[in-house]
Amino acid sequence: MTAALKVIAVAGSSYRPSRTLVLAEELHSQISQQLTLAGHNVDSQVIELGSIARSVGGALQRNELPAEVEAQVQAIEGADLLIVASPVYRGSYPGLLKHLFDLVGMNALIDTPVLLAATGGSERHALVIDHQLRPLFSFFQSLTLPIGVYASEADFSKTEGVDYQISNELLKARIQLAVERAVPLFATSTLKKIA
Repeated sequence: MTAALKVIAVAGSSYRPSRTLVLAEELHSQISQQLTLAGHNVDSQVIELGSIARSVGGALQRNELPAEVEAQVQAIEGADLLIVASPVYRGSYPGLLKHLFDLVGMNALIDTPVLLAATGGSERHALVIDHQLRPLFSFFQSLTLPIGVYASEADFSKTEGVDYQISNELLKARIQLAVERAVPLFATSTLKKIA
């Protein structure tokens, strides 16, 4: 029996409701669903930075993390496919998201496919994927997927008492394209973590 593919999404927002979390969950759900339809056993998890923010921010070193947060860092390190979605703050990803990845082992993400996504107030921040996130994962020697997904405030709707929902059809099409391009990476059985 083949080991399950570990699909891990990291939503880099510290707040709720969160457009970033909604985007990460949508990418995660669609990729997991498509991999399952392709015959893979999928073990999936969404790591919400907001739920571990205080523990991450209070840890100067990895050994200072509580056990449940250490388990989430290990899940990131063990991912066969990593989805990282970040909000844009002052032209870049938030410092707390960077600090989370500062705690990840330097060689843990070598050759790990990473699908990058970001949300911002307007289209003016769309280059954050290529100018900020991609270099971070190049440091880790990860395989950043060529198609990233950027969403602005206008791409979401929100009703009273309900979280954000993706409402823009162009964004939905971009998500579908990113998923279609990611799934064939797992057509072979020679995976980094399973081999």
